[in-house]
Amino acid sequence: MIILGIDPGYAIVGWGLVEYKNNKFSPLRYGAIITEADMDFNSRLEVIFNDLNDIIAAFKPDSMAIEKLYFTTNQKTAIMVAEARGVILLSAKRQGLPIFEYTPLQVKTAVTGYGKAKKPQVMEMTRRLLKLPSVPKPDDTADALAIALTHIQAAGSELRQKLFREGNI
Repeated sequence: MIILGIDPGYAIVGWGLVEYKNNKFSPLRYGAIITEADMDFNSRLEVIFNDLNDIIAAFKPDSMAIEKLYFTTNQKTAIMVAEARGVILLSAKRQGLPIFEYTPLQVKTAVTGYGKAKKPQVMEMTRRLLKLPSVPKPDDTADALAIALTHIQAAGSELRQKLFREGNI
């Protein structure tokens, strides 16, 4: 089972593909879609859409896990990230990917076991769980991998039920 984790944004979209097989996690590929600050915003959305379509077509993940938005400050930034997130969801939906959403609290709890964990703790645990030599950069990439791990570890998720039925757990 291959999960595409996404950390949404409009300047940087972190993505990570994690395979879960025989109770083991394996990072397949990860990176970031980066758009230039001087680009027209609609062009940035187009880059995100096209690049994500290419990633999905190339790796054919079984589902996508994406972070739910949580903003307490800058409304303008929140709206722009929400628009980019909409493009990301559309890309997955058009390619038939089931979409699962997780809050930052769920990600912290799934990866570290502690809902109030700090970002460096989450990143380090993600590195350890995936047996990576270092924490992926930019941070958005590490976050995307953590989101994929959250989906895999979600107790009672459709993924776990499917793997159980197939005898992979």
